Amino acid sequence: MSLIQVSHLTFSYDGSFDNVFEDISFQIDSDWRLGLIGRNGRGKTTLLRLLQGNYEYRGDILADIDFEYFPCPVEDPAAPAREVLLGKIGMHEEWELLRELSLLRVPEEVLDRPFSTLSGGEQTKLLLAALFVQEEKFVLIDEPTNHLDAQARELVGEYLQSKKGFILVSHDRSLLDSCVDHVMSINREGIEIQRGNYSSWEENRRRQDDFELAQNEKYKKEIRRLNDAARRTANWSDQVEKSKKGTRNSGLRPDRGYIGHKSAKMMQRAKNIEARRTEAVEEKSKLLKNVEENEPLKLSPLLWKGGPLVLAQDVSLSYGDHTICSGIDLEIRPGDRIALTGPNGCGKTTLLRLILEEKGAAQGRTVSCTGTFRLGSGLVISYVPQDTSSLHGSLDAFVRDCGIDAVLCRAILRKLGFERAQFEKELQGYSEGQKKKVLLAKSLCEKAHLYLWDEPLNYIDLLSREQIEDLILEYRPTLLFVEHDRTFCEKISTRTITLQKRKEG
Repeated sequence: MSLIQVSHLTFSYDGSFDNVFEDISFQIDSDWRLGLIGRNGRGKTTLLRLLQGNYEYRGDILADIDFEYFPCPVEDPAAPAREVLLGKIGMHEEWELLRELSLLRVPEEVLDRPFSTLSGGEQTKLLLAALFVQEEKFVLIDEPTNHLDAQARELVGEYLQSKKGFILVSHDRSLLDSCVDHVMSINREGIEIQRGNYSSWEENRRRQDDFELAQNEKYKKEIRRLNDAARRTANWSDQVEKSKKGTRNSGLRPDRGYIGHKSAKMMQRAKNIEARRTEAVEEKSKLLKNVEENEPLKLSPLLWKGGPLVLAQDVSLSYGDHTICSGIDLEIRPGDRIALTGPNGCGKTTLLRLILEEKGAAQGRTVSCTGTFRLGSGLVISYVPQDTSSLHGSLDAFVRDCGIDAVLCRAILRKLGFERAQFEKELQGYSEGQKKKVLLAKSLCEKAHLYLWDEPLNYIDLLSREQIEDLILEYRPTLLFVEHDRTFCEKISTRTITLQKRKEG
């Protein structure tokens, strides 16, 4: 075990006036299984890159261990997977690689296939195995489970739980709970490290937030009381001062010595009140700096009157001569929130594309369909795709092209954690999580009978996931979605439909 020490780290990107990190310090043990969390745009990936030494910075990063990053680049994706991985494990033996692959339940014959032909899940497992063969390295793992199905996520979680010495950036609550023993959160101000998994961190965060909110109310009341006391004392002091110049009372002059003594006491009382007020203001200023505002989102789904919105009976889907899946039975009625599940490649996205094509709203490959498939007449659909690569240009231009309310879209993005300065940047410069939020904001601006969301939470931070869950449970839109976040599915789905991959031959 060794220490990784970060002291007074300050960093900003070239051309930016805002620091990503400013004077942060922390230390971690090299045998921790550390989960790294924080809102999108807070600098999680940037921190991993800084640990690798990829950027210039002010401050110190001290470690007597080498870092390896996931996902690591593959120079020749067309090469056999075995060749790709052996090139990454250095001086280690092939049997060590096979040992790691067995833990991930990857058959050895996969290594003989070109790396580029493997599924995203297979590629993830192979690259993780190659990294952890090198036990002398500290592994920096950045969002390993995006696009992985639920079974593959559980397997990766089990594998990471058996390891030590890594930082895992993930927004999957179930994954974090299954494999980390410490949590590092990048807060609005500073970085905090706690022992435990995500659930224990979340409980501690809620308790701390509740405590600070209660203390804040206490100090607000105290400050109001002291302000009132200060005004009363000032009035009393004025009256005492006026009495110094008063007229004779029953032929007697005012006792100016007594009045001066009384005035001094009033002045001291005023000073004491001001000191207590200043102390209360200072204590109040220390609170709520890291309380994340979970502002409620809004949605305006259209009311559907009539029969099913979508009806599929014994449907088979294919691209050309290649059948993706068959035997699909689906009926979507108002208020349904249906989770489409199944292994990667079983046709979940293809089914969503079929619905879009029937509405004339899809581009690209054409889905062929056999069986009975019908959409309700006049059905209005809002769609969130997996892919964010189409986002480019300015946010204003995107909003204008989509025909949505610009003020509403910006308000939603602000509630999802966007800083105002972000609105002036080009979309291609956004983080993946921020791009996904733009697509979600577009959908939330649209009035629709049916919302089709294809892996909407990829790269989305944990707090925003909670906001989206609360939104769906409050407004209860009709929703057909693909999502591998088990916690999200359990919270919001009313029904689950599992598709099976068609067996070859």
